[in-house]
Amino acid sequence: MLRWLWISFLALTLSGCGYNTFQTADEDIKASWAEVLNQYQRRADLVPNLVNVVKGYAAHEKDVFTSVTEARARVGAIQATPELVNDEAAFQKFIAAQGELTGAISRLLLVAENYPQLKADGLFRDLQAQLEGTENRITVARNRYIEAVKTYNVTVRSFPSNLTAMLFGYTVKPSFTVENEKALATPPRVDFESPAPVPTQ
Repeated sequence: MLRWLWISFLALTLSGCGYNTFQTADEDIKASWAEVLNQYQRRADLVPNLVNVVKGYAAHEKDVFTSVTEARARVGAIQATPELVNDEAAFQKFIAAQGELTGAISRLLLVAENYPQLKADGLFRDLQAQLEGTENRITVARNRYIEAVKTYNVTVRSFPSNLTAMLFGYTVKPSFTVENEKALATPPRVDFESPAPVPTQ
């Protein structure tokens, strides 16, 4: 009987000190981070096809192709697991790599400005639309993650839940910084104007 009273007391105490809130907030972070990773992976998967299409019209732009390929490789070399959000250094390395890929894709798309036939290519325009949609989904997923981390971190720092955090080893989780957001908030430019009609002979 005494044992059950103790268990009941412990359960009520943990609930009152934010233990259950930590579980909910942690699951929210995992779910939102998984979506961030999913959208970043979707973007990475588009890159090879995009590069190949552009190569078909601008084969001599080797430096641009190399920078995109290398940036994508750096992103792929990072183990993007759910545990990444528990390691500040690994998290920042991942975000920096994504920022480099964003810049490389932007430079690749700028190449198309000089090739009207490329801009008119149906496959290129389809990939361009897919990339634009993916960038929008990345932004939404990042914002959800930021909000989830904010809720969790406030719980870690607030009294009396901070006592529970210390007891069970909960610590603040990394989020996108102002610098991250400045670098990532501007997606690659993918909205080209419709190509000018080619004069008939």
